[in-house]
Amino acid sequence: MKAHLQLDSVDKFYGPIDTGVHAVQNISMEVNKGEIIALLGSSGCGKTSTLRMVAGFEEVSRGKITLAGREVQTLPPARRNVAMAFEGYSLYPTVTLRENIAFALKAAKLLDTEVASRVKRVSDMLEITDILDRYPMSVSGGQEQRASLARALIRDADLHLLDEPMGQLEPQLRTLLRGRIKHYIKERELTAILVTHDQTEANALADRIAVMEDGILQQYAAPQEIKDAPANLFTGTFVGEPPMNVFPVKAKQAGGQLRLDLYDGLYLEYAADAFAPDVRSALLARADMMLGVRPYAVHRSSDGAAAQVIANQWLGDQSHIAASFAGGTLVLVEHDRADLAVGDTIKVRLMPDDLHFFDTDTGAAISHGGQLA
Repeated sequence: MKAHLQLDSVDKFYGPIDTGVHAVQNISMEVNKGEIIALLGSSGCGKTSTLRMVAGFEEVSRGKITLAGREVQTLPPARRNVAMAFEGYSLYPTVTLRENIAFALKAAKLLDTEVASRVKRVSDMLEITDILDRYPMSVSGGQEQRASLARALIRDADLHLLDEPMGQLEPQLRTLLRGRIKHYIKERELTAILVTHDQTEANALADRIAVMEDGILQQYAAPQEIKDAPANLFTGTFVGEPPMNVFPVKAKQAGGQLRLDLYDGLYLEYAADAFAPDVRSALLARADMMLGVRPYAVHRSSDGAAAQVIANQWLGDQSHIAASFAGGTLVLVEHDRADLAVGDTIKVRLMPDDLHFFDTDTGAAISHGGQLA
């Protein structure tokens, strides 16, 4: 299937090419028609610059962008047939929210009854029907943001770009609207790219997530794949809450066992056949590596490795326990309240199927769950 949107080796420099700030570095990615894609990363990672290049509000320094079969990187925004909801709202201040939302439909000369029906549907979904006849300056930031989102989603466009579309909303409303917005986009077979720094939002809305850092596309995959098989150490530690636990480790053969030496004499030992032969060879071939394990995969046991509790927080539906372990901090999550005090010694087991290994120098993944990356 031919991609609906394609970015080919796209670069963005602020300042002269090759000497200016290299904000987006050689990004190539495809988006299929009807997909929802999330650009996920921390502030300054290049995600908004990427979105604005697709929209036409930033020039492409190098590379090509193709949308619906047309090369668009040299076209002005108005000729790209892209709808965008800005983080800064950008509503027309002199007309009502209703008129703002309906603006593109009116310009397309749709019948008044069709315009009214579509405005009602999108405003009902976003719970702003009761404020449609107010002006942007008279509503809250969250209401203004929802009106901006409605104005983008109502349009018939080749692509919908949503820049932090729910950043001003309170958590309860944001949770409610995620499901509604995803259903609306999927029902109408729209293609959308979402920019967010919120992992929960990306996981809830997106079919695939593009993780970015320092202007570089770190991984582009389905949410579950990113969680289960992060491409590198950055993605493994950035995606996931609480973050992945990471420790330096060396592998060695000890009789019929595979031993993982940690800090200060602590080690983990496994039957050699707990890892596939190619994984075992890859681990033994490296002088040192980084071992990763997600907090939900750390289990207390009567015969595990020792750790000392430094914090125990009950969050209402789960316990987050932090323990001193192997020269660092190990976090584990339990669904029941844990009767543990600071200073208590616990023992933990890390199962081979839950272990991730990364190259110390490059950060590239070596293996996940006993299989080569």
